[in-house]
Amino acid sequence: MASTLIYRASRRFLKYSFPSTGLSIQYHSPSLFNPLISTEPSISINHNFYPSLCPFGQSHYQDSKFEYFKTVRSLSNFQLVQHISTSPSSLKEWSKGNKNQSGNVSKANISWIDLYLPRQVQPYAQLARLDKPIGTWLLLWPCMWSITLAATPGQLPDFKMLALFGCGALLLRGAGCTINDILDRDIDTKVERTKSRPMASGLLTPFQGLCFLGIQLTLGLGILLQLNYYSRVLGASSLLFVFSYPLMKRFTFWPQAYLGLTFNWGALLGWAAIRGSLDPRIVLPLYVSGVFWTLVYDTIYAHQDKEDDLKVGVKSTALHFGDFTKEWITGFGIACLGGLALSGYNAEIGWPYYAFLAAASGQLGWQIWTVDLSSRADCNCKFNSNKWFGAIIFGGILAGKLVS
Repeated sequence: MASTLIYRASRRFLKYSFPSTGLSIQYHSPSLFNPLISTEPSISINHNFYPSLCPFGQSHYQDSKFEYFKTVRSLSNFQLVQHISTSPSSLKEWSKGNKNQSGNVSKANISWIDLYLPRQVQPYAQLARLDKPIGTWLLLWPCMWSITLAATPGQLPDFKMLALFGCGALLLRGAGCTINDILDRDIDTKVERTKSRPMASGLLTPFQGLCFLGIQLTLGLGILLQLNYYSRVLGASSLLFVFSYPLMKRFTFWPQAYLGLTFNWGALLGWAAIRGSLDPRIVLPLYVSGVFWTLVYDTIYAHQDKEDDLKVGVKSTALHFGDFTKEWITGFGIACLGGLALSGYNAEIGWPYYAFLAAASGQLGWQIWTVDLSSRADCNCKFNSNKWFGAIIFGGILAGKLVS
């Protein structure tokens, strides 16, 4: 009875939905709203009407699409949206319609930002890359390595400090993205991967971006003030790198090295937050190893944009190394692992650390040896896998400190 009532209500709703968007609705049975028993596709797209609107349309059709999703979800406890979006035929059709010339899925993907945040907030969340947490992880791991190394042997690291640095990494990474998009808005419009960003697409003005940046930095300052005086000065000094990094690609083929200096500042700051000073024997090898790690993953990342970078005239290690990229990043990987080993040795960390380090070297080697530098999808996959490299090193430091 309930299924029948829902079905009738849904027919009335769907009958008058999207009169001009090219969507055609196909009705099969009351099982439409019961994904547990329905195997038929419930919605099909009239591709002949608007061939470019796959799977549900883009640009000014987005609003109608999201209103449709939200309304239909409210009609059933069976989560109809998930049923529609995962039906085999719909996925197959979507894949065909959204692949670009490189064989990658286009940016029509819907993130949790589009589905759950208010429309006015969405551009700011996208500007801070809240739907792409990999950057936050890459910024956070060196902090967590350093905090754990500074812990008392045989004891767990300071969880309050780990939480503070986690929030700080989220805010600082978002602030860095805001600065980057403000300065690069003219370049981003010419690059396929970045032209839909809020600043480049015109969803936000530079003034709105600056106001949002002020909020991010104010919140970050609130976290920094929770640390000791030495750490406050050290942390504030990192802003020089944060603000200047987006300009590096205009002047040097080594912006990835500059990013490494920026992203791994937490290797110094984490130790200082616990000990109130720096021990160069431990933190400098850790910091340098992080810089080499960044050269590995960000060079792989840069290969996604190398064609567009050539057209625009910006520089990167991907363009500088060319066909010798794998030889270069192999050397960087070896230097990274050597620095991590030296830092652990100077910290007199326990033997489990070196077992984890061996596992991490296998993960890094897998990235370097198997990455297809001509495939944007594979470069992005290998880049994202670096969160696991960071997690393995963190696990090794934690285990080593507990047994030392």
